[in-house]
Parts: sequence; C-alpha cells; structure tokens
Amino acid sequence: MLITPADAERIVLESVHALPAEDCPLSQAHGRVLREPLKADRDLPPFDRVTMDGYALDSAAFDAGRRSFRVASVQAAGMIPHTLPTKEACVEIMTGSALPTGADCVVPYEETSREGDIITLASSTRLARGANLHLHGSDSPAGSLLVPTGTRLTGREIAVAASVGAAVVSVAMRPSVAVLATGDELVEVDYAHPAPHHIRKSNDYALRAALLSSGLVSRAERFHLRDLPHEIESTLQHIIAGFDVVILTGGVSKGKFDHIPAALAKLGVVKKIHGVAQRPGKPFWFGFTPRATSIFALPGNPVSCYTCLHRYVFPALARMAGLAVSTSDYVTLSAPVRVTAPLALLLPVTLDATTDGRRSAVPAPFNTSGDFAGLVGTDGFVELPPGPAEFPAGTVAKFWRWS
Repeated sequence: MLITPADAERIVLESVHALPAEDCPLSQAHGRVLREPLKADRDLPPFDRVTMDGYALDSAAFDAGRRSFRVASVQAAGMIPHTLPTKEACVEIMTGSALPTGADCVVPYEETSREGDIITLASSTRLARGANLHLHGSDSPAGSLLVPTGTRLTGREIAVAASVGAAVVSVAMRPSVAVLATGDELVEVDYAHPAPHHIRKSNDYALRAALLSSGLVSRAERFHLRDLPHEIESTLQHIIAGFDVVILTGGVSKGKFDHIPAALAKLGVVKKIHGVAQRPGKPFWFGFTPRATSIFALPGNPVSCYTCLHRYVFPALARMAGLAVSTSDYVTLSAPVRVTAPLALLLPVTLDATTDGRRSAVPAPFNTSGDFAGLVGTDGFVELPPGPAEFPAGTVAKFWRWS
C-alpha cells in the first residue's frame, strides 16, 4: 500500500537516531553540528572597549563646561589601561583599546582640533557618559548561552567559539555512506563507445557529490551491483557491515530483475517503506538492519533518485547529526500547474523574487524521470497534493532546495 510523502518522512525520521559526539579542533569544525552548547567564559566584552579613534576623558569635566584637555599619554589596543592623572587631562586612544581608568567616554578625532598637547572640542560636540564605548558585559554576561546544541557551525559560530576559547568543540559524528548503482546496463563514464543499450553511470556520481557537498557525511564511496541475485546479496552483506548508511539506486521496483528488496530481506533488513504516493519516486524503499544501519533504496530514474535523496535521505542525515529542527520553507507558484495523477507531484522549480518581496517558483517540468539535464538551472522542487487538481498561480507550496 502506498503511503504519503509526509508519512514516509515521518517513518524515516522516527527510525534514525542521533549519532554519538566527538571532539573536533576548531580549525576543522566548519560545517559540523554542535553537540555541546557554547557559553561565554567571561563577560563579553570583557572590558569597556573603545569603538572610535580619539580621546578618552571624563564626561563630568565636559558637563562642567571644559572644552580643552591636555593629552597625558597615548594608548593603543592591547595595552594595559592608562589612568587619567586629572579631570583636565585626556588619553589619546585607539579603537579596540580598554578604557583608561578615570575616563568614561571618548570623543573622536573628527570633533577635535589640536595644538601641541592640547585638544579643543568642536562647539557642536555632544558628549555623555558611555559615548563611543562598547560597555563591559553589554553583549553577554559570563555563563550565558551563545550557540545552542544542534547548530550547524558556520563562520559566525566559529568566531563565537574562538572568542570564548573553545579550541576544541564537541560535534556530531558523521556517518560513512555507501552509494550503490545497480543494473547491467550501466557502464563507467570513461567508456568511450557505449552500445545503444548501455547507459553511462550518473546517479552514483550525483548522489556522492551531493552527499559530500552537504557536509553531513564523513565519506561517500561508490559501488556497482550487476543484476545477479547471489552477487547482490554477497556484496550487500559486505558493504552493510562496513558503512553507517547504504544508498542504492535502481533495482527496487516490481520488475523481474529488481532483486534489491528480496536481497535485503534475506540479509535481515527490516522493511519500513516500499512505495510512496508521489511522482517521481514512487518505488522509494527504506529499512534498517539489526545494527541500525539505515538502508535507502532509491528509484533508478535520475530525477526520481535525486528528488528522493533530498526529500528523505538528507532529513535523515540531519536527524543523525542532531541538527535543530528547521522550519518548513514555502514559495508561491508563478504559473498554474495541473496534477493529473492521484500522486503527490514533486515538481522542479526555479526561484524568482517578486517586486513585493515574495519568492516565486517558476515550474520546470521534466520530460521524464530520466531527464537529469532538466534539473540543471533549477533551485529545488515543490510538493503539490495528489490530483486530479489544478493549482493556480499564487498557490503556496512547500519547497525543498537542492543544496
């Protein structure tokens, strides 16, 4: 019995679990998923930080009417804070410096004139306590949460980690993935003269490239299975023992040479899904082994294969990584779409921004589910409910991005 795409996603996500954590040097942590939160190890900023090049002085002297000050010293960033010797004095100060003792504001160079050691403030200057300062602890007090668990580390989070001294961070382990293309019709890409009945491999290359680009896997290796039941079974047994996730493409439908479901059953793989009410990708298969190795068997047609990877496999990998749950993404159709079959339609689209700030999805119908070239230039796909139904321009649809 066919199930809905939503039910298929739910079953997949309920069947996979977060992988253990491991320590990772900060220099190698970009793209990894945080498993322990980052907290401020001290007040941020840890001192009253000067934000403008100029002169640090006491605002009380300015409030009392003083407009000229003697420059007592010069302080650069990284120097131990100087001290104002008197309220009539100031310290020439550089951006990033710690505020000198006795000073409580900074007047920028642009608002002063100088003769010798005496500066005079412009008549238009307005000055108050705290002016041009990034005050101590105003960003985050010590111990406060800065980056929560389940966050994908980008340059922003890496900067935060560095600022709190996290030279090593706890991140989710990344699974190893085997990608297996099946079928006697497949030949390698460097096969110079394929026969008319041959097809150069593309699915395994596409899947591996997408997996490695995602940053969610430690490695992805390609394999080929011929349409020989005994060979499929013995090779699968070996591969399942050596990888955390196995992705097959082809051999999963109802044909006489679609040996994958039977081979997986013989190996003790528990079937959870075989058939989803969607187009493309109807034969999608999912299960897991007794040692919790996730097995995804994707249809062999390229568009079906690539779509199922993004609709089901990537959400599972995100769950394994412990990624925080992301909110759904939606777009509006730029043109009407008719769904004729009683199956959900996963339709490739190209995004276009409208003048009112919304994102419009331009349908990019594929010729057949073998039309891989039709995906070039598209940004992702929308999911439309089963037909027969007409979805007019302006219809809001759920969107999945290829990247």
